[in-house]
Amino acid sequence: MVVLAASIVSKNGKVLVSRQFVDMSRIRIEGLLAAFPKLIGSGKQHTYVETENVRYVYQPIEAMYLLLVTNKQSNILEDLDTLRLLSKLVPEYTMSLDEEGICQTAFELIFAFDEVISLGHKENVTVAQVKQYCEMESHEEKLHKLVLQNKIDETKRRMKEEASKIDQMKIEKNRGNKGGFMSSMGSGRIESSLNDMSISSGGGGGFGSGSGFGLTSDVDSFSSKPKGRQPSSATAPPKGLGMKLGKTQRTNQFLESLKAEGEMIVEDVQPSKSTQYTSAAQKLTDPVTLTAEEKLNVTLKRDGGMSHFDVQGHLSLQILNQEDGLIQVQIETGGNPGVIFKTHPNVNKELFANENILGLRDPSRPFPTCQTGDAGVGLLKWRMQSVDESMVPLTINCWPSESGNETYVSIEYEASSMFDLRNVVIAVPLPALREAPNVRQIDGEWKYDARNSILEWSILLIDNSNRSGSMEFVVPSGDSSAFFPITVQFSATSTYSELKVANILPLKGGAPPKFSQRTQLITENYQVV
Repeated sequence: MVVLAASIVSKNGKVLVSRQFVDMSRIRIEGLLAAFPKLIGSGKQHTYVETENVRYVYQPIEAMYLLLVTNKQSNILEDLDTLRLLSKLVPEYTMSLDEEGICQTAFELIFAFDEVISLGHKENVTVAQVKQYCEMESHEEKLHKLVLQNKIDETKRRMKEEASKIDQMKIEKNRGNKGGFMSSMGSGRIESSLNDMSISSGGGGGFGSGSGFGLTSDVDSFSSKPKGRQPSSATAPPKGLGMKLGKTQRTNQFLESLKAEGEMIVEDVQPSKSTQYTSAAQKLTDPVTLTAEEKLNVTLKRDGGMSHFDVQGHLSLQILNQEDGLIQVQIETGGNPGVIFKTHPNVNKELFANENILGLRDPSRPFPTCQTGDAGVGLLKWRMQSVDESMVPLTINCWPSESGNETYVSIEYEASSMFDLRNVVIAVPLPALREAPNVRQIDGEWKYDARNSILEWSILLIDNSNRSGSMEFVVPSGDSSAFFPITVQFSATSTYSELKVANILPLKGGAPPKFSQRTQLITENYQVV
């Protein structure tokens, strides 16, 4: 069986989609498809037409033909089987069986044809398998997009920091200039007053002249005198810079020497208030924002099993404008029986229990607006505890074994299919070492913190393509208990409660305000002991 091409043509001979599976020129395939409508006779019940060189196997679909062009040596029964499979795939990818619908989904149809026919021969697949193959996600593509998005976010963050620094410098500069001018003007007035006091007869005009003279001479003295006492505003440090001690240069030299020796120095930089306010204000873009966050506390045993599993979540509401405060929030829960919900004391409990709607006890009162930097108004809390080990999203197995003067450590992780975990960091404590451990194999990246003697294993994304992974490293011989407790950190965009905001219900009528929902699962204390 050799299928030369699979095509969809209209009844008047217009080619909509054609996929060739053997090497042939465009002129030839166009000639074969153009000759097909002329070969079909009216009133015939056959589903194939033969010429001297090729065979046309076709099936009518609405006002079109699904057509296979094969050689005459091909098995017509297999060709008919292939044609039936393709006829089932076309409606799966096309919303409307007309020329416009076929042209809009041309590439999807071509990809589906490729999964059915390979180099002219039919593959042993079903419709469900073809759809699965075409819808499979690429782990490399998701990883690339995630890395690219992280770079974009980091660049934006740096741009905001630089912009806030520039604005802060301008504000401090304007404050300094304003303070110096006021001080100069004040000293000029005092000097002019003294000059007026020394003159026995000085009227209103004389006082004005003396004041102007004193101000001018004082300003000139500041610009021309290199020595002498400067005004207080010139010597005082600008606000926000703080005191600079004499030990700063020594400290910097000490830090530089540590950096030269290979130590990793993390300098604590306290962001200014303007930076904090700017970042907090930019986080809220929609009039109404609802944040569902769950914190995971898990303690796993090194020999297997789980000793503690606790999930605590909360839903908070952030409103920017006062006019959007008269609302109610309708939510949907995932139906997890282990999740216990508890509403805020000001929220109507009966309304939530009966209709899953979060609203204040007094409907005439609006929700308070969110101030800059606030975490929002808490509406709902929930908690889930379990002894079922299948609820654990990530299990860690550590196998240290001694061999001579060395200890071989093998660590593997297994992730549940419930969540796609992001920014996973597995921190393994090590005995005191003179140099970094010898990492022989790893799925991901590693970093050694020499100051705290911790080996950090980082995986950017764990999804269906890498639900399990391992790392192997070698260190000098030591006690196996030195590699515990292992601390794990990660985040996910889905939660155990599967809580979703279905709608915002305005109490004053009109259109509901635009809202956004943020969902996050993070680890608070996740250890293997």
